[in-house]
Amino acid sequence: MTAPRLALITGASRGLGAALAEQLAARGWHVVAVARTVGGLEELDDRVKTLGLPGAGGLTLAPMDVTNEDAMRHLCRSIHDRWGKLDLWIHPAIHVAPLAPMGSLDARDLEKSIATNLRATGALIPMVEPLLKAGKGAALFLDDPRGGEKFFGAYGATKAAQIALARSWQAETVKIGPRVLIETPAPMPTATRARFFPGEDRSPLTHPRDEARRLLDLLPL
Repeated sequence: MTAPRLALITGASRGLGAALAEQLAARGWHVVAVARTVGGLEELDDRVKTLGLPGAGGLTLAPMDVTNEDAMRHLCRSIHDRWGKLDLWIHPAIHVAPLAPMGSLDARDLEKSIATNLRATGALIPMVEPLLKAGKGAALFLDDPRGGEKFFGAYGATKAAQIALARSWQAETVKIGPRVLIETPAPMPTATRARFFPGEDRSPLTHPRDEARRLLDLLPL
C-alpha cells in the first residue's frame, strides 16, 4: 500500500486550521492535528469520520500547546520515528490578545502573544525543517497584516514578527528547500474575527471550508 501524504497542522481545532485538516483528510492525506483544545480536536475527528474515508486519509490527534517546546520536540521525533518525513506543515496557531490601546496594554497578554505567535514559531521551524526536507515538503504560513493598526498592538506586532521569521526562512530555502509559502486568507466568520469585529455582518465573509479549499489548491503539492 502506498504511504499516505502526511501533514502537520499546528492549530487545528477550529476555524481555518480545522477546515484545512478536514479538506486534507478528504483528499487522502493523513493529518497530525495539534491544538490545546481537546474538545475541538475530538469534534474535528468526528467530522472527519463522517466522511467515510477509505484507507490512509484520517487524523492523528495531538492535544498539546505549541509553546511547550519539550512536547513539540517529542511530537516531531515521533513523526520521524513513525513516518520519517512530512509533506506539509501548516501553522495557523495564534494567540489573539484582546484589542486595547497601547496605553492600556496588558503585560500578560503581550507575553502570551510573544510566546505563541513568535517564540513558538521560532522554536518549531528548526524542529520541522528536517522532516520537510526528508519529504521534499512545504510549509504554509497564514498572514494577517494588522501591524500598526490602532488597538492591534500585541496581536499585530507579534503576528508581523511571526511572518518576518517565515519570510527569512523562505528566502534562505529557495534553492535548498523546503518550500515556504505565505498566503493571506480571505476574511472568514471565525471566532477570532468575531473578537475583532463584533456585530459585523458576517454574510459576505468566506466560509473557512471554501477558503481552505482555495489555499490548498494554490499549493504545489
